[in-house]
Amino acid sequence: MKFLENSKLEALNSALTFDNGECQVVGRVESYSCKMAGEDKRLFKALSNDGQINDLAVLSPPQTMLSVSPGTVLSRSYSSADEMESPLGSTCSRKTLYYLISTLNASFRPDYDFSNAKSDEFSREPSVEYARTFINSTLGAVLGERYNRLSSMLWSTMDEEINFADCDVYSYNPDLDSDPYGDDGCLWSFNFFLYNRKMKRIIFFTCKAESLSLSPFREDDSGFLGTEMDDVEFESDMVHSYPVMVP
Repeated sequence: MKFLENSKLEALNSALTFDNGECQVVGRVESYSCKMAGEDKRLFKALSNDGQINDLAVLSPPQTMLSVSPGTVLSRSYSSADEMESPLGSTCSRKTLYYLISTLNASFRPDYDFSNAKSDEFSREPSVEYARTFINSTLGAVLGERYNRLSSMLWSTMDEEINFADCDVYSYNPDLDSDPYGDDGCLWSFNFFLYNRKMKRIIFFTCKAESLSLSPFREDDSGFLGTEMDDVEFESDMVHSYPVMVP
């Protein structure tokens, strides 16, 4: 996978790193082209040896549907012709699974290797709308008004990069042993992939919250922890760099 630089996403990533006094939230939104590099070719060959690359792999049931309140009406869309619903959840082609695993490897390299990740660690979500509701609810609960000011810019920037109308959405939900956020101080985490098959591009949105009282260390000097001053600087930078203004 080839990382695609995007200055707007980089600015948003700075805003998604924040200390609210009780926990530290660290979020990243990254864009990748589905272009094979050296390590990707090795993984692709390994998956091909296990079966036809267009064979279907069974995924776990959607995770976002578990968080939607009763009565909430959201569109349900499974757009790809080669991927369909299954009584056990949903499916995706082994080629798509390869892209998801390769994205994880690219994002967390060199600290983690997901080459042995199983298909049941992934879920296919009903739509971008479900993922948006899940993410907004999760981040809004800990970031409050800060996230309310950021939300519209976050989603419009991602839509501009990936075109939601043509996206399938997947999530990664590993067991504790495989979870890169599986330390004792982690309160919650999520990992979403927005995959545009036509563009051959994936946006990876990963985020975690760590308890400040349980975290083994704090990286105040490295810039990982946000402050109210960071918030002001972010808004100022966005106003000068882009036409969209944060109220």
